[in-house]
Amino acid sequence: MNGVWQITIPAGGKWSGVVGRGRLVRFTALEEGANLTVLLYNAKDPSERYNMPDTLKAQHTSHLTRGHVLMSDNGRVLASLTEDTLGWHDPIGGYSTRAGTDARYGLTNYQELRNNWLRSGEENLTVELVRAGLGRRDLVPPVNLFSKISCDEQGDMHFVPRHCPKGAQVTLRTEMDILVLLSNTPNPLDPSPSYPSVPVLVEVLEAEPVNEDDYCLNFRPENTRAFENTWAYYALLG
Repeated sequence: MNGVWQITIPAGGKWSGVVGRGRLVRFTALEEGANLTVLLYNAKDPSERYNMPDTLKAQHTSHLTRGHVLMSDNGRVLASLTEDTLGWHDPIGGYSTRAGTDARYGLTNYQELRNNWLRSGEENLTVELVRAGLGRRDLVPPVNLFSKISCDEQGDMHFVPRHCPKGAQVTLRTEMDILVLLSNTPNPLDPSPSYPSVPVLVEVLEAEPVNEDDYCLNFRPENTRAFENTWAYYALLG
């Protein structure tokens, strides 16, 4: 695999950019306890974006790992999880907010602490949306890479501590041209009393073409149909 580009997102940091289809985006936790909040949009038409309910119900799951795909609200595949050393990533915990961050870790602000102030996922994602010509109304439930949320018999959600070791990796393959938004901020269900965020390395690499025995393509019949919808979309675009 040929490397195309890379960046390290520091604790509390954010990033956004367009990644063309047919690329691998590999995420590596550079310390233990990472959580990277991710949103995906169709780069050609951002009104189409990652849809958490359709992604989970179509694949009969409440967590994400290798073989799963991230579906849009139009039934197409934005990206596939092709490699995963953890086996569980959180699609239901949401993103952190200003109020929640202040309540858990104490009040901070940029005016006093400059770049050492404690950022929230909602703020980071909103800033990157504005840069792309979007706004707060375009926020949707995200994926939290490297985190695990379990549910008990009463339906209550619980954060699983020490789930992510240093060096954990997960790789997305882009099936469409996508706008990617990243926020390296805590999972809102993480009970840690200190701000839990560690650097995450993001690498973009070339991907091999999807062939007929591709693991993600054949993971479920619903995945196959979503891939077919995606291929039809690009066939018609020309």
